[in-house]
Amino acid sequence: MTTPLYLVGTPLAGLAAGAELVLGGDEGRHAATVRRTRPGERVDLADGTGRVARCVVRAVGAGVLELEAEAIDEVPAPAVRLVLVQALAKGGRDELAVETATELGVDEVVPWQAERSVVVWTGDRGRRAHGKWLATVRAAAKQSRRARLPDVAEALTTAELARRVRECTVAGGLVLALDGDAPTTLAGLRLPARATEVLVVVGPEGGIAPSELAGLIAAGAVAVRLGPHVMRTSSAGAAALAVLSVRIGRWG
Repeated sequence: MTTPLYLVGTPLAGLAAGAELVLGGDEGRHAATVRRTRPGERVDLADGTGRVARCVVRAVGAGVLELEAEAIDEVPAPAVRLVLVQALAKGGRDELAVETATELGVDEVVPWQAERSVVVWTGDRGRRAHGKWLATVRAAAKQSRRARLPDVAEALTTAELARRVRECTVAGGLVLALDGDAPTTLAGLRLPARATEVLVVVGPEGGIAPSELAGLIAAGAVAVRLGPHVMRTSSAGAAALAVLSVRIGRWG
């Protein structure tokens, strides 16, 4: 059975094998009460920055695990960062896209207030929605046993996204805008050999507006299509990330 992983808020830097740790809070309650973890079992603790403590359970209390670290591992950052720019979408489809992207290994998710987005993030509603994305990323990272938590950026307007696209391409990165009418496929696109970051831009239901697409291309983005079928906003980014993960060697 796969060793369960729990995310902790305390950095694990400086720890060594033999260190004694206590897992409390929501994670400790889940481990002790819901999963009914027993002494002698093994669990992993991750701080979200790549450090993982491989632990054995020494004692179980009321919502608390007392642990001993057997090893401390460091999961290196990937050579190429994958970033999903996800347009806000109704019906929770943007959250589903973020959840799946996290499971697939995305390194950052960026909310985009696109022209065709029905959902609008403003004021308290925007802060709550951003908080839901953060919670979604955390839960998906834990479920998929990721040692590194993806970053969740603040929501961008189209003008701000164009600036980010320009900054990425000037630095040698690649920006892909998904468009069902693009003549070039993602699978057939020649990827730059030295790019350290790839942004995947996904529009809302209905796709990226023509004026927005033109602006992104002017800023340095490349329009690509995934295949012969039209995909929902909740699945298009995940499909693109899967193709890229194979092509850049993450899934070798």
